[in-house]
Amino acid sequence: MPNIVLFSGSSHHDLSQRVADRLGLGLGKVVTKKFSNQETSVEIGESVRGEDVYIIQSGCGEINDNLMELLIMINACKIASSSRVTAVIPCFPYARQDKKDKVGKNCHFGRLLRAPISAKLVANMLSVAGADHIITMDLHASQIQGFFDIPVDNLYAEPAVLQWIKENIPEWRNCIIVSPDAGGAKRVTSIADRLNVEFALIHKERKKANEVDRMVLVGDVKDRVAILVDDMADTCGTICHAADKLMSAGATKVYAILTHGIFSGPALSRINNASFEAVVVTNTIPQEEKMKHCPKIQFIDISMILAEAIRRTHNGESVSYLFSHVPL
Repeated sequence: MPNIVLFSGSSHHDLSQRVADRLGLGLGKVVTKKFSNQETSVEIGESVRGEDVYIIQSGCGEINDNLMELLIMINACKIASSSRVTAVIPCFPYARQDKKDKVGKNCHFGRLLRAPISAKLVANMLSVAGADHIITMDLHASQIQGFFDIPVDNLYAEPAVLQWIKENIPEWRNCIIVSPDAGGAKRVTSIADRLNVEFALIHKERKKANEVDRMVLVGDVKDRVAILVDDMADTCGTICHAADKLMSAGATKVYAILTHGIFSGPALSRINNASFEAVVVTNTIPQEEKMKHCPKIQFIDISMILAEAIRRTHNGESVSYLFSHVPL
């Protein structure tokens, strides 16, 4: 693949190396460091003039530092006369702050809080830094693509999820796909249709962020394997309550399959104490350390999907093929 340079940010070097290996490329030389006042410094160690540049940086770990590092890397490549700069962001940062709908507890007349739409701000920052193209995976809200004035390819982990279910759950033909909230109904119906099984959803009401007040199951899970599917899990209160709800409703086993396993705060202890057979996540976020403390966590490698998206983008081909296939 001539005229292409692949760089890795510091957020997820393992995934970047896997993508590079799939493409038969080496990672470009880049040195990132911080000054004593915590300013981020980036040094690109090779020429990118006229090159098609791809920078892999996931929105995880020290999110703000990693976002700033990505912006600086994009700008450094842009002003060094690269022909195109594509930011490959497997887990898009601030994706949950995509709309202004929070009502303050003591607000009069249902007046909205002064809540920011931070996902739009991140989109503007990436564009201003010089990004020409964005590749990401399973955006928390697909309308985030509309925040950009540059092309955005939102890839889906669904093909890899389907493959994992068929290869690792012997009773998958007697399973039911469950969404832990109403917002994920479209996601679970798509997977259920592909597997030719039924689906259910759980309606949840929150008192406040990261705290669920009440859950209502819509659907019949009795004597079936229940597979919870969601785009991300943070403190895991929702999916753990959902697992308990499914077991009490008669499910024989409960699995959780998530694209982005953030697992902050008490998440790992909650998963260890919950009635999951396994909690399966993709490696859009590093999981090695978390897997050491929580044996129920397993991961699906999505480096092939990202590598194929990069290859097709570089060759001017459509990436829509990736929405229904996983190249083996």
